[in-house]
Amino acid sequence: MTEETGIQNRATVLSLPVEGMTCASCVARVETVLRTVEGVDAAAVNLATERATVRFDPARVSLNQLQQAVRQAGYTLQVPSVPAQEATVGSDPGRTLRAELILSAALAAPVMLIGMAGMTGWFEIPLSLDDTNKILLLLTTPILFGPGRRFFKGAFAALRHRTADMNTLVAVGSGSAYLYSLAATLFPGALGLHHAGHVYFDTAATIITLILFGKLLEANAKRRASDALRKLAGLLPRSARIIRNGTGSDIPLDRVVQGDLLQVRPGEKIPVDGLIISGATTVNESMVTGESMPAEKTTGDRLIGGTLNNTGSVTFRATAVGKDTLLAQMIRLVEQAQGSKAPVQALADRIAAVFVPSVISIALVTFIVWYAALGAGFTPSLLHFIAVLIIACPCALGLATPTAIMVGTGAAASRGILVRNIESIERAHEISAVVLDKTGTLTEGVPSVGSVVPFNGNDEEYVLRMTASVEHASEHPLGRAIVEAAQRRGITLPAVGSFASTTGGGVAGEVEGHAVIAGTAAFLRQHAIEVDVPPLLTSEDEGDTVVFVGIDGRPAGAIAIADRLKESSAAAVGALRRMGLSVTLMTGDTERTARAIARQAGIGDVASGVLPQEKVRRIRILQEEGQTVAMVGDGVNDAPALAQADIGIAMGSGTDIAAEAADITLMRGDLFGVAEAIVMSRRTLRVIHQNLFWAFIYNVVGIPLAAAGLLNPMIAALAMAFSSVSVVGNSLRLKRMASRPGRLTS
Repeated sequence: MTEETGIQNRATVLSLPVEGMTCASCVARVETVLRTVEGVDAAAVNLATERATVRFDPARVSLNQLQQAVRQAGYTLQVPSVPAQEATVGSDPGRTLRAELILSAALAAPVMLIGMAGMTGWFEIPLSLDDTNKILLLLTTPILFGPGRRFFKGAFAALRHRTADMNTLVAVGSGSAYLYSLAATLFPGALGLHHAGHVYFDTAATIITLILFGKLLEANAKRRASDALRKLAGLLPRSARIIRNGTGSDIPLDRVVQGDLLQVRPGEKIPVDGLIISGATTVNESMVTGESMPAEKTTGDRLIGGTLNNTGSVTFRATAVGKDTLLAQMIRLVEQAQGSKAPVQALADRIAAVFVPSVISIALVTFIVWYAALGAGFTPSLLHFIAVLIIACPCALGLATPTAIMVGTGAAASRGILVRNIESIERAHEISAVVLDKTGTLTEGVPSVGSVVPFNGNDEEYVLRMTASVEHASEHPLGRAIVEAAQRRGITLPAVGSFASTTGGGVAGEVEGHAVIAGTAAFLRQHAIEVDVPPLLTSEDEGDTVVFVGIDGRPAGAIAIADRLKESSAAAVGALRRMGLSVTLMTGDTERTARAIARQAGIGDVASGVLPQEKVRRIRILQEEGQTVAMVGDGVNDAPALAQADIGIAMGSGTDIAAEAADITLMRGDLFGVAEAIVMSRRTLRVIHQNLFWAFIYNVVGIPLAAAGLLNPMIAALAMAFSSVSVVGNSLRLKRMASRPGRLTS
């Protein structure tokens, strides 16, 4: 489940397993049943994941009522009691199929061999035709009522609800061949035969065996399709080493609570999210953020649960456990995306609603035409009837979209790209304009000192020491950057007295008996200190902010502070432009700073001095001009713009899931993720269209061939089995694309 069942808030959303679905018709029926329950706002069923995502009001409808409604439709709705990350793993659905296939194949092999011998004369069977048919009957009956029981059970459940699905087609097709052969063997007179006639036990046995084979391949392929989510769910260790009273002991992971002090040693997985209290190490975060290079961690840095500690031993305090961890949030987002339904699926859903009844009608017409109009006889007409039923099973139609979504969103998650819903994928492929925020998106988001230029005979260390001392009492980001620069150089900071801060201007204080003022040139002029940017300090031309320093009423120096462009930003902007997208920088910074950063990043269109609401207005103007806009920001102060854009992309930077306004979250602060997200959406949508095309064309071509008598029922069964496998296999190409080393855009 994606939420605890005890939550009583309105519009609770749960993702629940559904058993018994086999095709698109089953999906349509379960969705219809759930949507008709009073209190259910929306329901989307995914055949590939075999889960139903239901939004409902728990004050008006209970889980038991939902279960009962689905049960009456012939399916089983489960309510797991384990956490989402454990529920996802599940059992191996292929195990039962594998056992059924082995039994079916073992019995079907001699049936097929005897059947072929009778038709080809490869060898003589030392039995009468009557005895041979009875042996075939004994071998085929366990197949139909053993491994084949699932199809008949499903068909009868559908019949009780006056509907039909894939099970109906398989049951009617194989059952018709079996019943005719049974009558021809035991009651030939009832069919107008004077002695035992030719039977089609091999057809019935082969149909069941081949479809089970296809189902097994399909189950294995679907399991591979969900590997990404399963790997995420399996990242956490089972235990954690907790520090209490100065000693360490291992406890089960579910007993760790927020605030506990934990230790992780080299080579161990980090059990929960936390902040390092002591120690230093490197951490492999690739399984969560997609970043291949290990991240250096020291005191005060964040740790992500499920990542791998490489080299050092660290002690950290748990800040989030259980469903509140970053990994649990990732799993919920991926599940949410995989459980959503793509708008492109609407056509397939409409067809699925009438598909099986239409196929049964076509099969009946085929039988009547061959038997009554063409005079082909009962047996050939029956075979053509069966072939039409078997070739038209709508499995591929039901798997076309959800398998591509499952693989695409899972592959994206493995690269640190979290998609909130499938509608985002459909919209993302249409993006024509990308709007970028500056701080934390194009730039590092952390101001740092670039250069220190002393005036009037002072040296760099003196200017930095005096300025850092007075800034130490300030909370301004630029002040913190100066303090950190001094600390990195090992400079001891003396105490400051008579401290004063002026918003938008600067700070002043007394350090070692000297009056120190630091801030803008205008601020220093207010204190009768005239300053100019010296020729040596060209940082302002590069977009840096300059902090001027005055000591005892005279200019003492200037410090350039910059929010540096990320190493990958220029290349990422180039990749976006090569994809045919227009790129705009939209920031609240000054025009000089904005244009300097834009020049470094290769962006020509710049909007500076833009407040959050102004960003919304400008994005709306782009949309009115016909552009499909993606807004990329930090997910916090850009929330209005993220919400207004057609696609909101938040830079999560690997420490937090982005604001609710974002449609896509990038787990690492790499702007290349924007280009990769668009590439993945384009590829996923292309695979969906390919799958739907082949699912439709397969039936468009296959049904007429079967009706024309050009397909043997056994060949039809084999083709039907592999149609589903081919659709899932095509979807798995997305996984292989995403697993290739290097950038997806290259």
